[in-house]
Parts: sequence; C-alpha cells; structure tokens
Amino acid sequence: MDLGLDGKVFILTGASRGLGFATAEALVADGAKVVISSRSVEGIGQAAERLGGVDIAEGVVADLTEPGTPQALVELARARWGRLDGALVSVGGPSHGTAAAVTDDQWRAAFETVFLGSVRAVRTFAAAMPAGGAIGLVLSTSAKSPVAGLGLSNGLRPGLAMAAKEMADEFGPRGIRVVSLLPGRILTDRNRELFAATGDAAAAEATAIASIPLARLGDPAEFGRVAAFVLSPAAGYLSGIAIPVDGGALRAL
Repeated sequence: MDLGLDGKVFILTGASRGLGFATAEALVADGAKVVISSRSVEGIGQAAERLGGVDIAEGVVADLTEPGTPQALVELARARWGRLDGALVSVGGPSHGTAAAVTDDQWRAAFETVFLGSVRAVRTFAAAMPAGGAIGLVLSTSAKSPVAGLGLSNGLRPGLAMAAKEMADEFGPRGIRVVSLLPGRILTDRNRELFAATGDAAAAEATAIASIPLARLGDPAEFGRVAAFVLSPAAGYLSGIAIPVDGGALRAL
C-alpha cells in the first residue's frame, strides 16, 4: 500500500527514542521528512543521524512546557521544507506513584507537561496545517483503564483523550484530523523503568505479559507503523478516535 507520505513533512515531539522515534522511522521509510524534538541534547542529535541526517531529519532540543516551543517547531519545519503536513505529540510519562500518594507539585508538573503542553502543541500545529493534515497524540491505555501505580497518568490521560476528541470536532471542518493512540505494554525504556520500579523487573514483566492476549510485549516498530498509517493520507477518514496498540490487553471496547 502506498501511504502517500513521499515528500510530506511531520513534527514529532519526544522523538529521540521510544515510540516517537519508532514513528519517525516509519514515516521516513515511506519518504517523509521529519522535525524531531526532545529535551535530550545528546539524544536528539544521534536520533536525527540515525534517521538519515540533515537531508531527512532535523533534530532540535525543545520542551513542550515552554509556551513558544510548538510555534518554533512549526517555523523550523517551514524553514527546512516549506510545509507542515502532520504531527505526533508525545511527552514523557509522568512519575510513578498512586493518585493519592503523589504530591500537589507532582500533579502540577504533570499537568503542565502531559496535558497543557500537549493541548497547546495540537492547536498550534493544527493552525499551521492545510486541509489533509493529521495530528496524533501518544497517550496510554490508561485513557480507558487505570494502570496500577500510575496515578498521574490515570488522572490526566482520559481528560486529554476527551480534549483530543473535541479538537477533532473543531478542526474537522478544515480537513484536519486528530487521533489518539493508546500504547500498552511496549518494550520501551519507559516500560523497563516501570518494571524496575516494582523491585522485581522480571516478575513485573512476566505479570504484564500474562495480561496480554498476544502473550508478548509489543515492539516499538509495531506502534510506529500504526502511527505512521494514522498520520498518512491513506487514513484520511480516521478522526476523533482512540486506537489501542496493546496486543488486545484492554478489556473495554
């Protein structure tokens, strides 16, 4: 299938590694150009090189909690390739802890990063796109069902999924699509950290696998291919939905 990505330009935040980077790889493999951002100075440069260097990928250190970051990314994409066709908004997962145990400061910091930073990015990117543009938000299966020990995510992701649904309604008449992606247990550094935080990483991983009908953890590339399809013109009639990429683990429809 031709996804129609050749020559398209995408912004991907939080993309020096993990699911953002895997999506950038899938987009580039189909002919797209990408602006990738991360808070990691060293990591973002290495990621851009792995994607093909300056002719294919532009890496920039950026933080979505800074109000000017989304517009700066838009301007960079336009300066490099003269257009913006889509975006993947991904931010680092909030810290571990139950909803009752985390502090007010942790709630505020997570809101600024996970919620407000994402909403600001979506509205800024949407304003810069022509009809046919698409925005994906990397959320979590916690948008539909709580994940033990991730109170901040359980509290913020469902609200962000609903905000994404509303923005899909608002931007739809302009031909801009907004879709939420809900990764489950995929073998990223984030999930390795969560397994380790239990005190017995091997046991935690085994428990996670036992809850997945496909009986294995996902590979980041599997998420990346789904995200690239969702962002592509081939998925031009998908909008306002939340797509689990979780091996069947969610028990809700």
